[in-house]
Amino acid sequence: MADKRRRKSLSIFRQKADHSPTIQIPASPLLEKRSSDYLPSPVDSDPASPKPRPRTLQKANRTSVFGSLRSLHSLDEEEKLALTRSDSKASSLQEESDMNVKGLLGSKVLQYGEVQAGGSNMFRKRTQFMVLTESHLIRFRSQIKAAEMFPSIPNSLNKGHTPRTSSVSSYQELQMSTYSDITSGVPLEQVVAVYKIDDGRPSPVVEVAYFDERARRASAMQLQLNEMREAELWIAAIRSACNQARSLVQQQIQDRTVEHLARVLERERDYDPEHFHIFKVVQRFINKSTGRASAEDLTRLGSSTTCYLVIGLHKIHLVPLQKSSTRSSSTSLSELDGMTCYAIVNLTSIRVVADDDAFQLTFKPPMANPCMVQLASCSGGEIALWLRSASEYLRPEWLRQPFIFDVPPEIDDQMIPPNFPKEDHDCFDRTLIAYCAGYDVDTSRICYSVDYDCEDAPRFQLLPPSNGTTYSALELLAVFRALRYNESFSSISFARINLLPLRLYYDGFGSDLDSLFTRSGNPTNIAGHQDLPVLSQEIRVLALKSRRLRRLDFSHTIPHQTLAGDGETLDCGILEALTPLCKRSLTNVDWIVLTGLRLADSDLNYLVDAASERKCHLRALEIGECGLSVHDIDVLLSALAVQESTVEVIDISGAQGRFSPELFQRGMGAFTRIRRLNLTRVQKTAGSEPLLPPEVLLAWRLEALYLSQTTLNEQTVDSISTYLATPKSDILRELHVNQCGLTGYDLATFFRSMTRDDMQTRMMHVSANENRLKTGNTVLFRTIAQNCGPSSLSLRMMDFEKENHFRELINALKVNTTLRSLDISRASLPYDASVETCEALKEMFATNRTLEELDISGEHAHLDTTRFGIGLNIALRGLEKNTSLKLLRIEYQALGLQGANTLAEVLERNDSLVEIHCEHNDINLQSFTALVNALEKNHTLLYMSTMDHDRARSMDKVRREIETMERADSPKVPKSGGGAIKKAFAGTLTGKPHGKGHGHRHSSSMSSTASFTNQDVAAVMSTLDEKWNIQVSRMQKYLFRNYCRAQGVPWEDGAGDEDSRQTTATGDSSIAQILQRVKLDRTPTAAHPDALDYIDEKLGRDSNSQMIFQMPED
Repeated sequence: MADKRRRKSLSIFRQKADHSPTIQIPASPLLEKRSSDYLPSPVDSDPASPKPRPRTLQKANRTSVFGSLRSLHSLDEEEKLALTRSDSKASSLQEESDMNVKGLLGSKVLQYGEVQAGGSNMFRKRTQFMVLTESHLIRFRSQIKAAEMFPSIPNSLNKGHTPRTSSVSSYQELQMSTYSDITSGVPLEQVVAVYKIDDGRPSPVVEVAYFDERARRASAMQLQLNEMREAELWIAAIRSACNQARSLVQQQIQDRTVEHLARVLERERDYDPEHFHIFKVVQRFINKSTGRASAEDLTRLGSSTTCYLVIGLHKIHLVPLQKSSTRSSSTSLSELDGMTCYAIVNLTSIRVVADDDAFQLTFKPPMANPCMVQLASCSGGEIALWLRSASEYLRPEWLRQPFIFDVPPEIDDQMIPPNFPKEDHDCFDRTLIAYCAGYDVDTSRICYSVDYDCEDAPRFQLLPPSNGTTYSALELLAVFRALRYNESFSSISFARINLLPLRLYYDGFGSDLDSLFTRSGNPTNIAGHQDLPVLSQEIRVLALKSRRLRRLDFSHTIPHQTLAGDGETLDCGILEALTPLCKRSLTNVDWIVLTGLRLADSDLNYLVDAASERKCHLRALEIGECGLSVHDIDVLLSALAVQESTVEVIDISGAQGRFSPELFQRGMGAFTRIRRLNLTRVQKTAGSEPLLPPEVLLAWRLEALYLSQTTLNEQTVDSISTYLATPKSDILRELHVNQCGLTGYDLATFFRSMTRDDMQTRMMHVSANENRLKTGNTVLFRTIAQNCGPSSLSLRMMDFEKENHFRELINALKVNTTLRSLDISRASLPYDASVETCEALKEMFATNRTLEELDISGEHAHLDTTRFGIGLNIALRGLEKNTSLKLLRIEYQALGLQGANTLAEVLERNDSLVEIHCEHNDINLQSFTALVNALEKNHTLLYMSTMDHDRARSMDKVRREIETMERADSPKVPKSGGGAIKKAFAGTLTGKPHGKGHGHRHSSSMSSTASFTNQDVAAVMSTLDEKWNIQVSRMQKYLFRNYCRAQGVPWEDGAGDEDSRQTTATGDSSIAQILQRVKLDRTPTAAHPDALDYIDEKLGRDSNSQMIFQMPED
């Protein structure tokens, strides 16, 4: 393009065959004016005016001509040198003498007129003359000087268009006299923006900002005019001419500048080749004032900064111009400090002015004042369109972008065609990342899951943050904003996520305007909305904008101890947000979970108001653990009776007080469509009446009944048994009676009642944990042996007074064919299981063909420990022949190295297990390595824990042993004592027990234990940690291989695993080599002599130690 410009500039040295045609300005609303509205129009074409031929051509003085042109900074060096070129031939001299000098600055005058020039003395106003051509905007000292260059302009002495004859004696004098009177000339293709300076004064000022990208120089020219109409005419003419001039330039921004700006955005982590747009803009600084202004005031008011506006993936960047003239790609820190970034998601207003190039962007960050950015650019309309497109890309599901788009109609009618790829969950991740970037929060902290196997699926579940702390207000706000308008979820759950930071947050700088309208754009007209906390506003908008959303779960989201300023319970704000929408049928949300929230009196009033309105069509009332009294619940149930045809779930667990059975049955009996009832920790008044008589139970369609921690008297047990024996209970799937004081006789009665004559398996889960089952346990186990009972049973924390009672349960499981899932974890035996009991458990594992899930975990507490003992290793061998068990939980059983080896042998032979949970079993690196090696031969297991807890304990144990050795390094310690410590250290590393009496002798030089520096200890721990990581990587690799096989997906084995196994198969037996390497790498000092040769010897001997528990031969 530079070559084209050079050829064009050199063409002025040829004689003109005809006059340049009139420039056609594109039709625009700004230019649709009558010809009489303009200033005196210039001549369309230059008249043929004879010019006197110069008498002499002084070639020796060419340098002065070149110097006079040096002020025209827009000319290339070749163009400047072209003015000094001459030919020795007479014909060339003739052409040069007839040359029109004004060709360098344009050949056609589009606009001209007088303007006021600013100066230091405001009382001596000077006027200058402006001329606009098709290529330049030129400022002359006077109209006479302008007329000398452009004959079409009348001079001040002779108003008219008659040709003027020049009186200069030579061509050189013509050049010097003309160009010396040009104060500035601006190439139109370098103009960045043309705009009015709004200083509140009647005298308008027009500023023309331009930028020479090759020289990296930016400047501005101010035109002070007398009338606003005159300023508008100049702006319209300059903008039209600039558009024509820029259309001839192929590359608006140089490649080196594009590369520099791309690197700047890469450092900001906002670069995406598909979302990268660069524009030259002027950042305006408006300082309106009143009164008279001096010339210095005008200059200050019109101060502006030219910079680059770069639209990235998530932000708008105002990047200052590069001050360095070098072509280096590096950017100084001072240049980056001047950069300003604004998030696209914080954009609230785009205003583009129709009369000039000025436009305004407004950003509203959370918890901050709106920020207005005054800009100007000839590409203002294009910038507005790209910003709207960028916002639509980040929020593709939003029907209306949450900002004011105030642009001229011709811009608003344009549309950049969207090319947005579809993503899962309606691009939820894309929107969430955009808001996290806009709010400067770490996206990796936010965790969530999507459940497709639940009621009202799919369900969005916000999980605790990745680092274990609570979410901040901005992180929660990002999640809420990302969920807005998203209709891929039918349920949204914030269960057990602390929403208090957002509940305490009030945005006093202005609320979200989008929250004032429905999804279809109609105003909600709900009074007091802007006075609500941000949590209430976001919940309201969340329910307002989604038509698919049916359920919201806020259980345990506000801590109980939260109090308001007056010491009263702080209202949750959830019901205040949702009740007006439900009453006006503005939302489809009809299931609100409030379990675990301390409801204030205002919350209760909103809840009663919603319950009494049939339009709310509530499907559930879940107010468990909300601190409500029996009276409050009676009022709620009475109000909710009008919606008895829609209510499916009632949760009043934890009610404070005692219900009267008569009043309770009357209130609950009104609901005939109840599917799930939660009466946990609900007590009744004294008396023999049952809490739930059979006729009330038979009136419902129960699928789940929760009675845990509720005292069940004999009459209530009989009532439940009667209900279970009827066909009405066939749809019951869950029965929870934990800590109800039930005996083995009571539970056996339930099991016999739910069993039908055809002895088919009852697909049902019964949870009867922590009951008094030791009373009548023999009857209960006999009932299980007779295949009576549910398909899933939980009997956690059973207390066995005698070991033979536990064997009775094991023997019952041998013959049972109905149980699919069994939980007997934390069972308490009088002492460790005997060999007879372990053999029975082994036989049960080998013969049972129906159990698919089994939990035999123990418990480790400060005051009590429950486990089967080391004999469990015998029982585990029965799993080698098992073909039905898929999930095994065996935590807190202190398996150790011996148990891990047994479990590894099981994994090599078993082909049915899918999940193994074996955490908290004193698994060290050697034990974990054995399990991973066995997993290499297993092709069905899909889950095994990474043993993070056991890993931490093992590493800490090694560190403590090293510290013990350090403390034992004393001359007073005898040799035998040092050998004992070293032997303990070796056992810690290898995970093997110690034998008795090694009887090794050491020289006197090795009598004391070697000492280690902190650097040595850190090096050893780092090496061990690396070995753990290697085994974890191997385990994940094998699990992924098995997953691919289960899904029928091809899987290719990676190289290098054999070497990894060879280097780690020895387990921790190489720790001695690690320690030796640490000592060899360390520079010996007098304070730390090298003495580690005994460690290898000890570890080598220790590898042949005897096991404490001898495994029987099969």
